[in-house]
This record gives sequence, structure tokens and C-alpha cells, in this order.
Amino acid sequence: MVKSRKILFLGETYRADAMTWLQGLKEFGNFEIITFELVYAGAGMKRFFRLAEFVTAVFKVRHLIKLEKPDLIIAERVTSYGFMAALTGFQPYIVAQQGITDIYPPDAVSAPFKVLIQKYTFRKVSLIHAWGQAMTVSMLKHGADKSKILVLPKGIDLNKFNYSAQKKMDKIRAIVTRSLTPDYRHHIILKAFAEIKKAGIPFEVTIVGDGILLNELIALSRSLDLETEVLFTGRIPNYTLSDYLRASNLYISMPATEGMSASLLEAFATGCYPIVSDLPGNRAWIEHNVNGMLVPVDRVDLLTEAISDFWGRKEEALGTTLEMNLKIIQQKADYSKNMKHIADIYHQIISQHQSDP
Repeated sequence: MVKSRKILFLGETYRADAMTWLQGLKEFGNFEIITFELVYAGAGMKRFFRLAEFVTAVFKVRHLIKLEKPDLIIAERVTSYGFMAALTGFQPYIVAQQGITDIYPPDAVSAPFKVLIQKYTFRKVSLIHAWGQAMTVSMLKHGADKSKILVLPKGIDLNKFNYSAQKKMDKIRAIVTRSLTPDYRHHIILKAFAEIKKAGIPFEVTIVGDGILLNELIALSRSLDLETEVLFTGRIPNYTLSDYLRASNLYISMPATEGMSASLLEAFATGCYPIVSDLPGNRAWIEHNVNGMLVPVDRVDLLTEAISDFWGRKEEALGTTLEMNLKIIQQKADYSKNMKHIADIYHQIISQHQSDP
């Protein structure tokens, strides 16, 4: 067994992606994990409080470093926790970009300032972890050293998200598993299914998760006469998500931006046919009309057409396509293989730093 090392994780530990990352490092790297995260999040005054908290947090993290003596810091998001890690002066540290870019929205007033923060962080960091190849474009544009970029997804636990070949096909059983926030365009999906209902195609839609738009989306589903067809589960325990996916035959995700979607890979692993936004992060995994469908962002008409097309050729869509997607996961995104490789690289970075004079 590899020597036990200590990692200080700067980020939001309640997020499923973070949980998967940290659990994998414990399981495959024999790492002890210490965590630190900001309390405030959101818009309005909460954004002001978060900024004030960030300033004091740097001193808190420095104190935590002296107290716990970690071997490595890993941080989520280049322009927030990644920048925080850079300001502590600690080495070595690793930062992971969470989306196609951490400068979002790109036209925001704060964008030029975030660019400067990102460039500073990239100069200081030991390794930049990209969960998908599409994420590297923004990194390189903003000064990242290509030799410091690791492109490797955490992967999907195939014991947990296991494949289901036996899908009920009496109707479309669609599932949406993205946070209920504006970027994920749930209203586009609901409007498309309103058109599907008019066409007389039988369906049900399960919308998993929580977010600031929950009540608004429930009201929209009612106004579109979708109350009996759409189920909002709210937040569910992560261990039950695979059950919902196995019970579904169609996965839909229509975000306006996408880096590396673990949700898409979960759909692959459990045998759901994917219809997703036509974005670079999704094109890395899906070839249109080969192992899924790609739909331009905010096009209700084209999403409706794609869903209808899926139903019209469901036997073909759910045949070799799903097996193809399972093989992709097994080859490129197997959690046990990928996390072992990631943990080994983290150990190498620690060893190299400790051996440097």
C-alpha cells in the first residue's frame, strides 16, 4: 500500500463531484482529507459577504496549513478556491477547473479581473486538472502551461451505476439530473415535452434535484398542462440516483455551457439514450445520430424533433447504441481505473516536491 499522505481540499464538499473526487483519493491513494469551504454563496448581498469572507479565509487557510501540515492542496475552480490556494503561498497545489471556463459569464463586468486572477493562479499551480479535453481551450488561452495540464475524468463507479439493458418501452421515460438553475435550461425541456404531448406520444419526465428555479419550473409545468407527466423529485440521496437512471430510457440535458458532464457519463453507464446540447464538452463523447443526439442550445423545435425521432426509432436507438456507450465508459471513464491513476499522479507530485532541494 502506498504511504498515507494528507490533502487539504478547498472547495464545496456537498457537491456530488467533490464527494466522488475525495472518496476516490481516499480509496485508491490512501489519502487523509482535510476540508475547508466558504459559507456564503449566491447573489445579492450574499455575494458581498462571500467576497469579505474570502479575504479572511486566506488567513484561516494559512493557519490550517500550519496546524495540519498537509502534503498537498487541491482546489476547485481556478478563480475562487484555486486563487485562494495561490495566495497562501503553499506548494505543491493542484487546481481543477469546473466548467468549460471558470470565467463565466464571459461578458460579466468582473470577467477582465477574473482573467488576471486565472493567469496568476496558473503561474503558481503545480498541476491543472481538466476533467475533459474541451476544458483545455480556455486554460491555454489564459496562460496555462500545457505541460502542467492533466486531462482525465474522475470516471463513473460501474458497480454503483450499473448497466440496465432491460428498459420499459411502453412510453418515453425521460430523466433530467442537472441542478435547477438558469444555465441548465429546464424550461426548454418542458416546452419541448408540451409539444410532444400535443403529438400524442406517451411519456413521463423525472426531473431530479433542487435549485433556485424549482418553484418556477413547477409552475411552468402546470401552465403547460404537464402536471401528470412531470415528476420533480427535489434533492435525493446520491446513492438512489442510479435507480432513477436505470428506470429511464432517455436522458436529456440542455445546458448553455458544458465542460465535462459526469451526469452524461452516468446516463451512458446505466443505459439511457442521451439527447444533449451541441457543445464541445458533449461532442467529445457523442457523435450525432451515432451514439446519441446533439441539439443546439435553446432550440425547443429541434429538441422536440429529436425526442420524437428517438421515439420513432426507439428499438434502433436502444440497441447497439447503448452497448457502444457502455464500452466508452469502460474504456475511458471507469472510476476505479481513473481514480487510481489520478491518485498515483498526486503522490508523484508530492514526492517530487519533497525531493527538490
